[in-house]
Amino acid sequence: MYNPTAIAATNYQILPRRGKHKIFIGMAPGVGKTYRMLEEGHALKQDGVDVVIGLLEAHGREETTLKAEGLELIPRKQVYCRNVLLQEMDTEEILRRSPQLVLIDELAHTNIPGSKQEKRYQDVEKILNAGIDVYSTVNIQHLESLNDLVYRISGVVVRERIPDRIIDDADEIVVVDVTPETLQERLQEGKIYAPEKIDQALQNFFRRSNLIALRELALREIADNIEEESISETKNLHYNIRERVLVCISTYPNSIQLLRRGARIANHMNGQLFVLFVAPAGKFLSKSEALHIETCKRLCQEFTGELLRIESPNIVTTIVKIATQERITQIVLGETHRSRFQLLFKGSIVQQLMRALPQVDIHIIANN
Repeated sequence: MYNPTAIAATNYQILPRRGKHKIFIGMAPGVGKTYRMLEEGHALKQDGVDVVIGLLEAHGREETTLKAEGLELIPRKQVYCRNVLLQEMDTEEILRRSPQLVLIDELAHTNIPGSKQEKRYQDVEKILNAGIDVYSTVNIQHLESLNDLVYRISGVVVRERIPDRIIDDADEIVVVDVTPETLQERLQEGKIYAPEKIDQALQNFFRRSNLIALRELALREIADNIEEESISETKNLHYNIRERVLVCISTYPNSIQLLRRGARIANHMNGQLFVLFVAPAGKFLSKSEALHIETCKRLCQEFTGELLRIESPNIVTTIVKIATQERITQIVLGETHRSRFQLLFKGSIVQQLMRALPQVDIHIIANN
């Protein structure tokens, strides 16, 4: 007998939901990412969640090893590579065991040559696609887009990296943060590296200046990630965590002063600088005006800002459009050059911007 429901059931397989991914991120080894991950694993196990350890890298740290006790550990698989017996995470066994949650250390790890997946984060994606939740750990220096910056900060080339999308796609990110002084104390107490490596680490990667910069990098990266998530969820373009400063310049000489003042504001607020020049539609700049704008562009580059040059007949509309598009929080303008007659009939640019952008702060810089 014909049964369309039965045929549909045989032809279409219900795919499992994708597992949730929670990442514990820190500025450097030894901040306590693995320990924190294990703590949360124990808490969930007590709540009745089926938790296993898929891969643990304790690095000889006694506190971490003790914290793993009481949680089921999936044995590593043995792999021969160039006649040497090595160990690797057993992804297939994790999938076969199919727990509710698996804890996996060192997300940026490169697998043994010949493995099905080149990188551990690819194994994690496979596990997530099977509907298993994953908790993982990683340090900020392993993020692909920060590789050059981390090298400039520390002088260390980080070989093992993960794509930025892994952080962007995570369901939850936890920053495990300690002060640089606390981390150096842990290092000196032998809680991070073996005694023979401590002095070298303190003189190189674990220098206080490096740790301060890496800590700021970790906190800022996650703040930016949260900001983007907030924008996508609330559709409110002015819920910024990091200030974004827009300096509006013109062909008047005081634009140089405006630009410098805006750069100082952005620097003091640890914000991002944008410079906008609205060119009159269909009008060519004189040689002196073109040189002036070129000087502003060069200054903008020195201040690590971004100059936007847009041709438009309406200055206010363009400023509003760019401010909305770039999620601007502060606008820097020069004192108006309009006559009282123009202000009476056309209104003040500042008043128009305040009405159009009520959540943006506006700075008016007097002409000298």
